[in-house]
Amino acid sequence: MPRYRMTIEYDGRPYKGFQAQASLPTVQGAIERAIQAFCGEDVRVNAAGRTDTGVHALAQVIHIDLEKAWPAATVRNAINAHLMPEPISVLEVSVAEGDWHARFSATERRYLYRILNRESPPALDRGRVWHVKKPLDAQAMHEAAQALVGHHDFTTFRDLACQAKSPMKTMDLATVRREGAEVVLEFASRSFLHRQVRSMTGTLAEVGIGRWTAADVKAALEARDRTACGPVAPSDGLYLTAVRY
Repeated sequence: MPRYRMTIEYDGRPYKGFQAQASLPTVQGAIERAIQAFCGEDVRVNAAGRTDTGVHALAQVIHIDLEKAWPAATVRNAINAHLMPEPISVLEVSVAEGDWHARFSATERRYLYRILNRESPPALDRGRVWHVKKPLDAQAMHEAAQALVGHHDFTTFRDLACQAKSPMKTMDLATVRREGAEVVLEFASRSFLHRQVRSMTGTLAEVGIGRWTAADVKAALEARDRTACGPVAPSDGLYLTAVRY
């Protein structure tokens, strides 16, 4: 039974997250229906990460096991054909080797968050960025973000509904930079807690606005208390950008 490794991108706006849910539109559900239409097999898609409602992906990684062996290009093209007009695209397909697994073999996941920082609202990127009118100090946000790098208890930035066994995570990267009218945040870790990136982003935005300081972010982290978290950023600007193995 061949295992197919796929890299996909999607616009998360129409979906109630990645994970399949009965009677609700999800990315996983759309892909599984496309596969069934292509080859008649009912399969379960395994993903590197289960993105939330409205979250986008530039390079989500998934795998499927099929009874019949197909050329990788055929699998990609057939699934894409049956996904139309869903805003999901299979970018790459290859045959996985050994016991490789999209979720359990991953060593790093990277997320990017886009904040449109200007007075005027977005027209072309509506639903794909978080619009913040007040001027943001990206350098101050970056300096504050460094308190998040390393191995910490991230309870403060963990959603109450998170099902992870432990709040302990290692943040390998946390950067903030300005690109024209956008402030872009990037985070890298082996794994993340539920809504961790959005919680950290909303908190760092408070620093950018001037309501919080870097010391406040450090104190919030050390509090290990969800009530110490700043506002949670919306899903609009969040993207899964890479998974490393």
